[in-house]
Amino acid sequence: MQYKLALPVRGVIGTAKYQCTIKWRNGKFIADEPPSSGGEDQGPDPYTLLLSSLVTCTLVTLRMYIDRKGWVIPEIKVNANLFQEKKEEMMHTIIDRDISFPDSVTDAEQKKKLLEIAKNCPISRLLEGQIRVRSFMLK
Repeated sequence: MQYKLALPVRGVIGTAKYQCTIKWRNGKFIADEPPSSGGEDQGPDPYTLLLSSLVTCTLVTLRMYIDRKGWVIPEIKVNANLFQEKKEEMMHTIIDRDISFPDSVTDAEQKKKLLEIAKNCPISRLLEGQIRVRSFMLK
């Protein structure tokens, strides 16, 4: 097995409710909860971080494809949000992703292909696949 990241994402929390310092290979940032959950909203909450991964991956994947094709599409916008509903004692999560190309993509076939490319970005595939979270207790 080989991990995707050379170094793991690392996090630590002290006594400040509920600020977490998240460290990654080149820096760090603060994650926090909104005031409605007892935090101070000093950084993105976990749901925002998850959706940010999908938005970023979608944008980068589309930009790579567009550049490779040599198409002139100066701007791509992606919005994402999620909701959860309980059905038959199981929690179901639905993520909606809206993609737009302000005034630069008018051809229906091109739009169809770009939507297909977006659906195949690595984070989309990860979220649509089977995910298991393994937890280990370290000393």
